[in-house]
Amino acid sequence: MKKYAFDIVKYEKEPLQNPQDVLAARPFINPDNKLTRDASKFYPGAELDLAINTAIAVGEPLLITGEPGTGKTQTAYYTAHKLGLSKVFHFQVKSDSTAHDLLYEFDSVRYFREAQLAEDIDQLDKMRFVDRRTLYLAIEASNKSGLPSVVLIDEIDKAPRDFPNDLLHEIDHMEFKIIELEDAEPIKVKDKALRPLVFITSNSERRLPEPFLRRCVYHHIQFNEDILEQAWKARKQDFPGLSEDLARLAIQRFIDLRKKDLRKYPATGEFLVWLKLLAIYANKKPGELEDKLREAESNLAELPYLKSVLLKDHKDGEEIG
Repeated sequence: MKKYAFDIVKYEKEPLQNPQDVLAARPFINPDNKLTRDASKFYPGAELDLAINTAIAVGEPLLITGEPGTGKTQTAYYTAHKLGLSKVFHFQVKSDSTAHDLLYEFDSVRYFREAQLAEDIDQLDKMRFVDRRTLYLAIEASNKSGLPSVVLIDEIDKAPRDFPNDLLHEIDHMEFKIIELEDAEPIKVKDKALRPLVFITSNSERRLPEPFLRRCVYHHIQFNEDILEQAWKARKQDFPGLSEDLARLAIQRFIDLRKKDLRKYPATGEFLVWLKLLAIYANKKPGELEDKLREAESNLAELPYLKSVLLKDHKDGEEIG
């Protein structure tokens, strides 16, 4: 068992005397892309696998909905890993995003500044002022590698209402023009077989437009005990010291917690972090951890790290106790 510079079991109830100890240890931090690293451990289940294969077969985007933390984003990285494709081109949607943000940005300020200083404006290479964005980069990567790239448009329901419909042309045709380069050839895939595979996620915070929905293959990830079971099995090596009996007890208590009337339900993300903490606890005090998990059947307030990891809303904390 790796020795850490702090005792996470002790600090569950006692205040930190030296926060620098925690910062120096950072037992869970890995500099690699976590989504890429965990792609091989992701368990999609038969229905999501079918949806992925369907989207690939018909050449349409796969729209995935579900609670935060259920694996919507991870699905794109899993598919890239499974098919041996290049990196995922990840676009994180924001409240002010436009469809054009996926294509490119032309630095007009820098262009006009250099144009004023240039002896011959016609000699300026406008392409130098084009910043390639997600879909542009994905199309280029597909053409160069001879294999389709993977594009992830994450949390589309955060965008302005027109955003989904504005995407339709580019996603349908995988082709667009750089309007500032009047005579330039359009950016497009060389062959239909190279079309990037597009994954779109939504937390269902608002309904998406009907024309957009008609152009997508759809799958909803339903959170259930099987998701937890498979997530634990795929990552057993990440929880040294956490026996199968303790893991199953933890899964049951987690399901018990989700049966409560909560404002923010913990999902797979919180569950995996919780298991890491329980594994450290189990290595130090295995008998005590088992007792706590069993006692929590009648009083969920006894769950270790309840309010620091599992509950993310103070009202839920007050409700549970």
